[in-house]
Amino acid sequence: MKKPSNYVEQESNARIFDNALLNFLSKTHISVPLIIFFGSGIVLSTYSFLEFGFSVVRIGTYFTSGLLVFTLVEYLMHRFLYHLPGVYEEGKIAYALHGIHHKFPRDKKLLVMPPILSITLASIVLGINYLIFSKNGFAFTGGFLFGYAAYLSVHYIVHAFKPPKNFFKELWVNHSIHHYQNDDKAFGVSSPLWDYVFGTMPDKSGMKQKKA
Repeated sequence: MKKPSNYVEQESNARIFDNALLNFLSKTHISVPLIIFFGSGIVLSTYSFLEFGFSVVRIGTYFTSGLLVFTLVEYLMHRFLYHLPGVYEEGKIAYALHGIHHKFPRDKKLLVMPPILSITLASIVLGINYLIFSKNGFAFTGGFLFGYAAYLSVHYIVHAFKPPKNFFKELWVNHSIHHYQNDDKAFGVSSPLWDYVFGTMPDKSGMKQKKA
């Protein structure tokens, strides 16, 4: 997918909505969702233990499963929803969802979904998981939401800080390639697992990576 030449690396006063209130609500400091969703993951898992008396092993199994499922959902949404046709065209849904982030990758307030929307979606996820897993759905959703918070953390860090000199550097390199060299590759942000599984891991031989 060819990226327009005006997609540059910078801070911005980018607007998603013309309406001032909606535009204000569309931008969120990273600390808000991290508190909400790391906290939700812990609370839901603790609730499973205190309310239902589930064992630590049982809670850990469903929590870990939810976490793993989130990494798959993250990959699929990034690949097939966020990169719909029109992602780089202002006024398109795909642009509001993700294209504006590609245009202004250093705008830190565009790195997270507005809490009102994310809490609504999280409530729907909890309801669906309860229908599927019954009471086990609380621990499963706890892992899922913890995974979402971890994703937000990684996404923020790779855009805001220089890569470390350890194995976590791969996350910086992959996301840098996705933003600046090939947006049809490296869809996994919090984990490269599904890029390896589905063959979207970029060939890094001979490539120079920019900071994400």
